[in-house]
Amino acid sequence: MTDTIIVLDYGSQYAQLIARRVRELQVYCELFHWNTPPEEILALNPKGYILSGGPASVYEEGAPTLPAYVLDSGLPVLGICYGMQLLTHDLGGKVAPGGEREYGHAKVNVNVDNPLMPQGDYEVWMSHGDRVEGLPPGFELLGSSANSPWAVMGNAERRIYGIQFHPEVHHTPQGMTILENFVDAICGAERDWTPKHIIEKSVADIRAQVGDARVLAAVSGGVDSSVAAALVHRAIGGQLCALFVDNGLLRQGELESVQVALNEHMDGSLNVLDASQDFLSALSGVTEPEAKRRAIGETFIRKFESFARQQENIDFLMQGTIYPDVIESRAPERSAAQVIKSHHNVGGLPKDMHFALVEPLRYLFKDEVRRIGAALGLPDELIWRQPFPGPGLAVRCLGEVTAERLATLRAADAIFTSELRAAELLEQPGGSDTGIAQAFVALLPVKSVGVMGDQRTYQETAVLRAVSSQDFMTADWVRLPYELLARVSSRIVNEVKGVNRVVYDLTSKPPATIEWE
Repeated sequence: MTDTIIVLDYGSQYAQLIARRVRELQVYCELFHWNTPPEEILALNPKGYILSGGPASVYEEGAPTLPAYVLDSGLPVLGICYGMQLLTHDLGGKVAPGGEREYGHAKVNVNVDNPLMPQGDYEVWMSHGDRVEGLPPGFELLGSSANSPWAVMGNAERRIYGIQFHPEVHHTPQGMTILENFVDAICGAERDWTPKHIIEKSVADIRAQVGDARVLAAVSGGVDSSVAAALVHRAIGGQLCALFVDNGLLRQGELESVQVALNEHMDGSLNVLDASQDFLSALSGVTEPEAKRRAIGETFIRKFESFARQQENIDFLMQGTIYPDVIESRAPERSAAQVIKSHHNVGGLPKDMHFALVEPLRYLFKDEVRRIGAALGLPDELIWRQPFPGPGLAVRCLGEVTAERLATLRAADAIFTSELRAAELLEQPGGSDTGIAQAFVALLPVKSVGVMGDQRTYQETAVLRAVSSQDFMTADWVRLPYELLARVSSRIVNEVKGVNRVVYDLTSKPPATIEWE
């Protein structure tokens, strides 16, 4: 069994990022709500636990608690921010409101040598109001900051450590080293979470799940569904039947490029179904984002079911669902955070669909998916294709989705991405924090007054969005050159009918999501 680190989620905006960072160390990690039934977690035979941060105060009534099995296990534990305070509270120390809140950069001095953080000064990222004001019995003070006298604590014998800051964010430069020390030196976890291992395990799992049945692969030409289809094809070969549904919500030239790319790598066996009118009918009059996703999810499933009835022995539907989709769509009782949005292939699925799901990427982050794709031999142009949401342009066309508004959006989006491509600004194979990981145009149902050719106009607004990200759980907006923004804006208002105003989105994730809906 693969060595596993468990992250218990107490509601931190960075909880998913902790799991992502541990996996960067080639150690498998899963994120669970702090109140998940113990048997689900213990079944993974964890090597250690990480307790995330969170917005609550440990001394308040109804605050999230520490499950008994964590300490009873005798396994290593690392508490981060709220997690440190929770350990302190449960083990007999003191937690109280700080004299002042501490948000942002801070310096922590560690003056006691220990396996988690060697002695020295550390630049860290703080985000807390409460703080530890008295250590639990048996714990040693390891490090302090100006506003947190007890910023790092540890009990070497019990292998329990607490840190008041966030090692998982880039703002803590030595954060990965700290996590590595915990996972490697303290937990002794084996580093076997590699593309080769993931592929071997996925192939075995798919074969065990599917048996002799056939699988209908829902492919979109995007990274996730393409890699998922390649994995399933590696596992069951000719038992896979691939279907691309043209939902009429695609980018300009998307259908043609998808057919070329996928047919080349699927032995020309791709089936294409034009269902654009059905999707537009399902979306008629629908403006609420969750309702759009449900309508699209159900229409997709009905099209897959209709196609499958014309085939033989198709019992399974393959989807390119990835871990962020699952996390953002979790029901409140299984997540310490609120549902962000229902992804059409998770929360948008109808309850009465006639397929069992095959989702080989369900527990992988985007960067892991790309590494798997490369290991499977998929071409760079497919692996590094610009991400595109399953519901397509419906969630970039805010308000009601119509054929006319979609045409406007396609044209504006094509101008923006073509200018970025000409400037060689789109992310290239290998990825980076500074390249553009995702870029698109959103169309707002907000009209404003303009003037063109001495004539008054009253038209809609196009929003340019470009972000950098490695994992798509967090993202920052890209500082594009003014000259490029001016050129894109001029082209859109002059060449695209229905738009007379262009704005640029300067919001990171969090607090925003990458997509507008």
